[in-house]
Amino acid sequence: MEIKNELVVGAPLDKVWAYLLDVPNLAPCLPGAELVGDDGNGTYDGKVVARLGPVKLSFSGQVKIIETDDAAHRMVMHAAGAEDKGKGTADMMMTVVLAPASGGTTMKVEQDLTVSGAAAQFGRGMIADVTGVLMQSFAECLQYNITNQGSGGTTTAVRAARPASGFAIGVRAARMALMRVFARFFLPYDRNR
Repeated sequence: MEIKNELVVGAPLDKVWAYLLDVPNLAPCLPGAELVGDDGNGTYDGKVVARLGPVKLSFSGQVKIIETDDAAHRMVMHAAGAEDKGKGTADMMMTVVLAPASGGTTMKVEQDLTVSGAAAQFGRGMIADVTGVLMQSFAECLQYNITNQGSGGTTTAVRAARPASGFAIGVRAARMALMRVFARFFLPYDRNR
């Protein structure tokens, strides 16, 4: 399934780009994600844990930046993993393109995601809504870390993302779904919705 998100990070484009290329520094901003290994050649081992109601999803896998274009501020990453308990898998190709925006940087994120197992039971709409919530949290953490970098005499991340909390994610995703339903019934028709 393809999922698209557009976010604004209140920081200069060059700083956002540099931050995105630093995977170990970037990982704490992904809710529920943790890096556990680095092969030294740009491939990182990681874990992602999320709880959605009674379902706890725990994946182990690898992520690698497979393409970068400094002039276009475009990056392509590949991530793949399997459930620690269970037979589910996830495979994602993610393309990020940055552009200057008033007050910061626009980040366009396109994900081509394939999931199986327990995660697939949530359906496309719920997965897209949850992804949108996680991406917004990621952008907020990114902005916070970039704007506060160096304020304490260190260049490491100041704020790590909160763990992926099923309740908070579920509430925000449900709100997004309700807004879509409301728009379908009560607002003029828009093909792009």
